[in-house]
Amino acid sequence: MKHLLRHRLVTALLAAASWSFSISPSSAATASTASPARVLIVVSGEGREQGKTRPGFEMDEFAQAWLLLRANGLSVEVASPKGGAVEADRYDPADDYNSRLAADPQALAALKQTRSTAELKASDYRAVMVMGGKGAMFDLPKDPGLQTLLREMDAQGGVIAAVCHGPAALAEVRRADGQPLVAGRRLTGFSNEEEAAFGKKWAAQFPWLLEDKLKAQGARWDEASMMMPKVVVDGRLITGQNPFSTTAMTEAVLRALGQEPKARLPFRDEATMSLAQRWLEGEQAAVQAQLAADAKAYKMELIAMLGVYQFKNAGDDASRRQALSLMRLAEPHFKHERLSLTIQEAKQSLATVNHHQP
Repeated sequence: MKHLLRHRLVTALLAAASWSFSISPSSAATASTASPARVLIVVSGEGREQGKTRPGFEMDEFAQAWLLLRANGLSVEVASPKGGAVEADRYDPADDYNSRLAADPQALAALKQTRSTAELKASDYRAVMVMGGKGAMFDLPKDPGLQTLLREMDAQGGVIAAVCHGPAALAEVRRADGQPLVAGRRLTGFSNEEEAAFGKKWAAQFPWLLEDKLKAQGARWDEASMMMPKVVVDGRLITGQNPFSTTAMTEAVLRALGQEPKARLPFRDEATMSLAQRWLEGEQAAVQAQLAADAKAYKMELIAMLGVYQFKNAGDDASRRQALSLMRLAEPHFKHERLSLTIQEAKQSLATVNHHQP
């Protein structure tokens, strides 16, 4: 289960369709009459052997962003620091978004022939979106071409978005006045808590932890519970905390460009995690009714994994209770020894706390 947990949680999932975000009027005011709008997706070129020898970008994040942008009529280009072919970390090709991407020859060609960031001009794009994956911590922050592109994009009022480890690309960017691009701005990204749980292989080699670096640069950090979806919109800077946040971040980008996202069916992972969020918000009866009608429509192992990892990394009783609630939701539909043992551990932990309270 440990291997499955890491693969499923770290490689990309949701951003529930019910999330809504407040975007200032100025965010959509400069929508271009030109069609289609051009958006640049930036990925790390660090990856080797599906992340075995060097970490790469997250295919799940790329697939979700690409599919939503294209479905909404935008022109999409792909870039990396050196250009050329890029390699993703290990991912599940059977996931609905990845299988759809694999059937898109334009997307595959773009990944085999990424453009070098040094050759690009910010004026050619309405938005730049930086994908995550641990490779982003190595080559993106030190890429001068990307730094220039992001600085000019910000200066011209374009949209900048980044998800998971993608905000590492912002860390060394400075405005014309010499101040860090992120100084005083609200944002999020892969948190220290998430890194402690999922970053053991490569984190020791990072130049810095993402949360620490962005805070040191003056960013106003905001985060959700571990591996829960979170998108922060600060004017034309849009960031997502982890892979779960990719689709919500992408749709926030569309809104910032003055375009309401087209109605769509959620990816199966989205539907699953939306269900978990509704459960935590108190819609137990409705959630149970949906599961009774068609439990196979949801990936209950994802909810189980989320509960297990949240409990193992919980720092307070409220977090433990949330984790236990998620595990209890999954238990009737996903049988696993580790899940059962962790539920018992959580119950005993909370019972001990309650016993000692006056």
